[in-house]
Amino acid sequence: MPKLSDLGQLPKRLVLGRPVRSDRVGESLLPKSLALPIFASDPLSSVAYATQEILIVLTLAGTAFLFLAPWLAVVVVLLLATVVLSYRQVVHAYPSGGGDYEVAMKNHGQFAGLTVASALLVDYVLTVAVSVSAGTDNIISAFPELNEQRVLIAVGLVALLAAANLRGVRESGKTFAVPTYLFVAGIMVMIVTGLIRDFVTDSPVVAESAGWSITAEPGYDNLGGVALVFFALRAFASGCTALTGVEAIANGVPAFRPPKSRNAATTLALMGGIAATMFAGVTAMALIGGVKYAENTCDLVGFPGDCETDPQRTVIAQLAAATFGGDTSVGFFYIQAATALVLILAANTAFNGFPLLGSVLAQDRFLPRQLHTRGDKLVYSNGILLLAGFAALLIVAFQADANRLIQMYIVGVFTSFSIGQWGMVRHWNREIRLTDDAAAKRAMRRSQVINTIGGSITTTVLVIIVITKFTRGAYLVILVMPVLFLLMKAINKHYSHVAEQLVPDQDARLLPSKVHAIVLVSKVHKPTLRALAFARATRPDVLTALTVNVDESDTRGLQADWERYDIPVPLTVLESPYREITRPVVDYVKAIRRHSPRELVIVFVPQYVVGHWWENVLHNQSALRLRARLQFQPGVMITTVPWQLESSVGRGEDDRRDGPMPGDLRRGLTEDQVEATPYG
Repeated sequence: MPKLSDLGQLPKRLVLGRPVRSDRVGESLLPKSLALPIFASDPLSSVAYATQEILIVLTLAGTAFLFLAPWLAVVVVLLLATVVLSYRQVVHAYPSGGGDYEVAMKNHGQFAGLTVASALLVDYVLTVAVSVSAGTDNIISAFPELNEQRVLIAVGLVALLAAANLRGVRESGKTFAVPTYLFVAGIMVMIVTGLIRDFVTDSPVVAESAGWSITAEPGYDNLGGVALVFFALRAFASGCTALTGVEAIANGVPAFRPPKSRNAATTLALMGGIAATMFAGVTAMALIGGVKYAENTCDLVGFPGDCETDPQRTVIAQLAAATFGGDTSVGFFYIQAATALVLILAANTAFNGFPLLGSVLAQDRFLPRQLHTRGDKLVYSNGILLLAGFAALLIVAFQADANRLIQMYIVGVFTSFSIGQWGMVRHWNREIRLTDDAAAKRAMRRSQVINTIGGSITTTVLVIIVITKFTRGAYLVILVMPVLFLLMKAINKHYSHVAEQLVPDQDARLLPSKVHAIVLVSKVHKPTLRALAFARATRPDVLTALTVNVDESDTRGLQADWERYDIPVPLTVLESPYREITRPVVDYVKAIRRHSPRELVIVFVPQYVVGHWWENVLHNQSALRLRARLQFQPGVMITTVPWQLESSVGRGEDDRRDGPMPGDLRRGLTEDQVEATPYG
């Protein structure tokens, strides 16, 4: 039968499982087979919407400019290869897990480092919101009747993801590995099957929307010159969503098994190759199958449902239905299930990256220290909960509309890409100057060339994204990033100021001239007598029993009881014409400190210990107010003297458990230390 003290922990344990000892942290490190689905699920799953985003932009002009799609896809694949090669240099040079933040901080300074940090924090939140919303889209493509519950489904999925990640990195990896591999296998089979049908057999893939036409948006029906270039660049910027999440491996190197850098670089290469192959294949199939997808459903001429309320099927859903024999086939539901799962679970990239980055920033005193603390399962629980909360707010604010969220997505991604790559160029400059080994210098120069090319390309793409996406939602990210930047600066300034105040000086070493103990008295009863006994045991230079006269008859009764019990401490009565208790006591203490600044004042406050929450409402209110005021007075100590009421007796007897308590892990106590620690 469970102990009473365990019942309050039961819901937490059902969700999170048993706590994990600190000395088992090494057991949560990931092999490549688990690291790939954990860190690569975001860029791999972007295959489900990257092609779709290109088509959304191109079809603003009807179908006239769909011929640009394959060329844009080629450029995106080349960009992906460049970024992957660039980040392979990062994981070798900076294996501690700071990624672009660490690179920028060490090579460009604090301003660039915090710019990258703010970009990454925004990007991680958007990763969760976009991935979950896109996953919900694919669920609705299989079951259109769920469209009205879109937001509820998405928020519920974020909560499930948070709970899964709170169980621990290794358990989350097992959870995410199967869907990611099923998705990759399913998309590859769909691409191969579709291409065989198109080029080998006489049954080509034809999407359900192939016979539809698209009404061009006003202003897009006659593009030429500069307008056409801008239009093509906007479509390219949308396709760059295929690169989201590439940086996650550089941020998560500490989670890999040794040799960490080599395993991370190998995982990065595998991720890049698989993502490029799937993106190119899906784009080719979408064009061959004649897929139509528009930003506004009512622009689709021939759409069979109510364009005002009925959702479009996603590009992946249309291809799966066309390839495997319709929207009731096993293949269709397999692809939809795998795609929805991997999109939902792709948010795990952020659930791993955000807490790790938050921990690094907290260690550097740019975020609250609580984000640096591991929870019961050796994961950064506070970071996980913070990420889930902000992502859920975004989903509600944008009604789980993946297309609207994606417009804000890639600004932060390419900001960190660009600053990080130029930071690596400076890193290699410094390293080349410090070595005399000719072979090492050649390797460093080769890496520097790769990062220079990567920085040049990603900076160009960032400019394109800001220009083409600014009015589409990118402006929100551009506004939020400076706010986060200033917030981190303010937190750092606070911590630095506190540290300066806490540096030991000569005054801190001086002993107080004398100790003045004050016992607060309301009645002559057991709590008061215990507080007096404790105060006398400290042997202060001066001992005062202090009461406040708020009711004349009560005060006279107290004085009479004081004399009857022959208490060997003089009773001091403070007058309070306005029936206040807190102010007269605080003024009395201040007067002592003014008269003798080196005198230490210890205020003993009797307090009831109760067993029920509602009893606190009936007791201890004056004590709480006094402590709240006195804690701001220099040279004053507040000592609470507990008195256990009957309702509290026995409540803590079963709190001692075998082995460490969950809080002991965070404090770094071992089992032996716990056994030697007195509880209660």
